[in-house]
Amino acid sequence: MAPMTADPEMTPLRRAAEAAEDASGLRAEIIRGVLMMSPIPRGKHAGIINKLYDQLRPALPEGLQPFQVASVALPHDPDDYASPDLLVCDASFEDSDSWLAEPGSVELVVEVVSKGNSSKDTRDMVAWYADAGIPVYLLIDPRKGSWTRYTVPRDGEYQGVLHGLYGEDVELATLGLKIATGRFPQYS
Repeated sequence: MAPMTADPEMTPLRRAAEAAEDASGLRAEIIRGVLMMSPIPRGKHAGIINKLYDQLRPALPEGLQPFQVASVALPHDPDDYASPDLLVCDASFEDSDSWLAEPGSVELVVEVVSKGNSSKDTRDMVAWYADAGIPVYLLIDPRKGSWTRYTVPRDGEYQGVLHGLYGEDVELATLGLKIATGRFPQYS
């Protein structure tokens, strides 16, 4: 992730996250007031993200684009932000100098479960993305060869939850497309 630009309006916790990210090379996020650091994705993890990006980019409706290196803010919180593995938002984001996408412009976030950080993606981020009002959260789990699609955020919870296995397409009805999962790798 590119270094964040110093902003005089930035809170002390966000400044600490920026400094930690610059010093360590790790990805920083602030989730529920906790500074979290994540390593850069490894081969299979990054490969899944690339496969998703390659499917999404040509199939998305006009005006939407996928982004692999972007963060999204939690509305009404000056500190919290998440950096999903991939997000789909308004294409105008690519012309922005901001490193934070507005939550209202984000249609989909995708997290690929890391071998060592599964509870963050499978538990903590489900509620966080629902609180942010993200319409669809897609969780890919290479440990099990499975995926979970969360939809319809309301009152900090997703009302719709659908589980599937690699080889079963993920329907993203709000975007008018399906994601093929048959070629996603599993962790050893």
